[in-house]
Amino acid sequence: MKHCALLLSILFLLPTVSQAATPDGKHKLVIIAGRLSHGPRAHDFNAGSLLLQKCLASVPNLVVEVQNMGWVKDEKIFDDADAVVIYADGGRGNPAIQKDHAATLQRLADKGVGIAFMHYGVEVPADKGGPEFLKWIGGYYEDHYSCNPMWAPEFKSFPEHPITRGVKPFSTKDEWYFNIRFADSFSADKASEFEGMKFTPILVATPSDDVRKGPYVSPKGPYPHVVAASGRKEAMMWAVERKDGGRGFGFTGGHSHDHWGNDDERKVVLNALCWLAKVEVPTNGIESKVTKEDLDQNLDPKGRK
Repeated sequence: MKHCALLLSILFLLPTVSQAATPDGKHKLVIIAGRLSHGPRAHDFNAGSLLLQKCLASVPNLVVEVQNMGWVKDEKIFDDADAVVIYADGGRGNPAIQKDHAATLQRLADKGVGIAFMHYGVEVPADKGGPEFLKWIGGYYEDHYSCNPMWAPEFKSFPEHPITRGVKPFSTKDEWYFNIRFADSFSADKASEFEGMKFTPILVATPSDDVRKGPYVSPKGPYPHVVAASGRKEAMMWAVERKDGGRGFGFTGGHSHDHWGNDDERKVVLNALCWLAKVEVPTNGIESKVTKEDLDQNLDPKGRK
């Protein structure tokens, strides 16, 4: 009896890891798209999210739900979720820190649910959301510490990780954020661990001195500490495995909607979405095809015909 009591005590102390619980036993990914933002073909969060959903439609054992306008219509959608991704505007308007959303996301993380943020969604204030992001995904964009120039990083090599399966070298000119505020001991170009969290940089490149000197999109900069880091490699996508059993990632690209037409940029994100929900990523990654017609679907009304 003592052995049974000890075993039960240990089990109660272990983190509760999220398991697929949809009626048909599939893993469930919830993508939250932000509100209307920016000009034509930029920050088209809803169109981008629906495109990613379409590309994942043939993945076995995965259900993808897209919710727009910055949050879910009914939080019951989280009950059987294995992963939640926010692709939206950030800063003080980040959906993750509105109302009681941070508490909701923390409860999900405590259950081992995957949490991720894309593009502007990786930015939160250091004093509101910063500590949570460090716990959920290992890093975040911090105003006046990180920077957001328009540039074309060259992603030439990748770590061995499910997210990079089948991904070939690529480069797109976009608002790729860097100088991310990472948790202590995390390096932008080296895998490491901190307080039970395993960190892996996924998309890494070296900004030129001209890129470091700006101008950045906003504020224009340059920031002396960014310029002083000349020659340093920077991570623009990273992944973590948390001690609660869940996973997380940050992806700083995704400003320009048309870049979802780049096969390798799209593949690395599709792979990440599957990995986040604990769906096995195939050896060659998630295969998909996107046409100009696909890219033109579901765009926000921003003065275009």
